[in-house]
Amino acid sequence: MTTKDIVLIALFAALTAALGVIPQITLPMGVPITAQSMGVMLAGAFLGAKRGGLAIILFLALLAVGLPLLAGGRGGLGVFFGASGGFLIGFPVGAFVIGYLFDKYAGRPPLFPSIVFMLLGGVGVVYLFGVPWLAVIAELSIWQALAASAAFLPGDVTKAVLASLILREVRKAIPNL
Repeated sequence: MTTKDIVLIALFAALTAALGVIPQITLPMGVPITAQSMGVMLAGAFLGAKRGGLAIILFLALLAVGLPLLAGGRGGLGVFFGASGGFLIGFPVGAFVIGYLFDKYAGRPPLFPSIVFMLLGGVGVVYLFGVPWLAVIAELSIWQALAASAAFLPGDVTKAVLASLILREVRKAIPNL
């Protein structure tokens, strides 16, 4: 691992933390949407599988030692045992999958495949970890937990589109990134 790798991993861990500072948007049905999971998508897309996953693992390690890095200023080991703990555990795997998909695509993917990659890793994989955890913690069936999580899909799709647009524009501005 080079110094550049370490710097990029730290940078995207910090970006993910910074996205937690953006105030949440509450949808009309009362669903709070935060920008933080977009950091997972951006880390995987920009850094690739290994470095993207490591950036999010660093973010989670800082969170575990008590830094209040989650939206709303939450932090500490307790957040991993709450209803959103499974989603947090899914974050580095989601970043890894996004990075893997981008790494395997020859060249730079057009906008639509980029959005699909973001949705597969940043939503699909993260939900794969989060929904069963939510079901156990909240004493719900998997279907009830999935239905409850589906309320967040409009925000997650929006974040995948935004992350893909950001990726496209940054790569235009800095082609060697």
